[in-house]
Amino acid sequence: MSDPEFPMLPDMPAVPPGEPREVDSPPRYETANRTQIELTPTDLEALLPPGHAARLVWRFVEGLDVSAFLATIKAREGHAGRPPIDPKILIALWLYATVDGIGSARELERVCYAHDAYRWLRGGVSVNHHTLSDFRVAHHAALDNLLTQSIATLRHKGVVTLARVAHDGMRVRASAGVGSFRREGTLRECLKEAAQLVERTKRQGDGGLSRADAAQARAAADRLARVEEALAELPAVAAAKARTARKQKDGAPKDARVSMTDPTARVMKMSDGGYRPGYNVQFATDHQSDVIVGVAVTNLGGDQQELVPMLTQVEARVGRPETLLVDGGFVSHTGIDEVTARGVTIVAPVPRRRGSEDPVPVQSTDSPAVAAWRARMQTDQAKQQYRARGAIAERINADTRTHRTLGRILVRGLSKVQTWALWVALAHNLTRTMGLVPHLMT
Repeated sequence: MSDPEFPMLPDMPAVPPGEPREVDSPPRYETANRTQIELTPTDLEALLPPGHAARLVWRFVEGLDVSAFLATIKAREGHAGRPPIDPKILIALWLYATVDGIGSARELERVCYAHDAYRWLRGGVSVNHHTLSDFRVAHHAALDNLLTQSIATLRHKGVVTLARVAHDGMRVRASAGVGSFRREGTLRECLKEAAQLVERTKRQGDGGLSRADAAQARAAADRLARVEEALAELPAVAAAKARTARKQKDGAPKDARVSMTDPTARVMKMSDGGYRPGYNVQFATDHQSDVIVGVAVTNLGGDQQELVPMLTQVEARVGRPETLLVDGGFVSHTGIDEVTARGVTIVAPVPRRRGSEDPVPVQSTDSPAVAAWRARMQTDQAKQQYRARGAIAERINADTRTHRTLGRILVRGLSKVQTWALWVALAHNLTRTMGLVPHLMT
């Protein structure tokens, strides 16, 4: 009997309650289809709550003068060409990534599509690891200017006082292995082989290269360039070994060796006592605010030659400090004389007598500046100031190494490593700006 409310429906046999219905065909149901493309509408502004760290990073970047980055853009209004990504987006992404401890461009690309904070920062703009990687190392001078801007803002607000500045260095592992170091004879053999490989790939490409052949040609040219750079670095390494041999009176210096992977890296003694390829990263930090006011990277294992250049950089960047706190590795009579002549008080430990706990007293050959330094370091005030140095410099070193991507450098070449260190310093100053001056971020 048909249903009066639905007359078009066929009659269905009645099934008594409690009795199973006889099934003549397979059941119907909806299953998952994971190959189907799903377009999900997203409100980017609703992704992050007010006051989120990513929003503060963007406000910080918006307050910077990025005209030096904009000047490098070739796409212009009224002319053909695809517009590049806004430099502010790339700056914000790398700053937030550095604060977050991400140093890999591929990992940053991944989180740009998987993490809400990075999705909000890129604002719907497509990014890839090639663009991110190239941008990170392509603007050294402009990035150095951004660091100066970040310090100048805090200096203007009276946060950075320069009453005391702690300067320290640390050895950071380079992107090269000990086995990549070669002597001159081996390098010249590698140069000959690389040149032959480049010539062979050129002959193969006379009729046009496939994708795989083009990649092989680029790899051959890159290997040739690295071997040539390694040979160019040999005289400097040989001279450094000769100076060390004369100083230690070890006789003839050992043969110079240079890395074919990263020719500007040098084997250094690391904090764990082992010897590995690395760079010497130097930071100067304001005691009052924990803001980094100076950055330098060298491939020299010692710190003694870095005292005066860092002071010169700090003076040019933000002003002259009143007191400079350094450890014993920076101490030299020449450096003390130069720092004192500039009107800066140096606080550093006085070397001890051999086999004794007593510091070396004033010598007849000491200059007035060195004699005053020896006498000053006997006072309780100077000793207390020096004890505070470790709480500043060593903590900054530990933080940047553990949390800010300086555990191991992922780029090669001294200039690129210097740019990497600038990103780390700028990210550190960003965190200090957010913590010290909240009203600047609103």
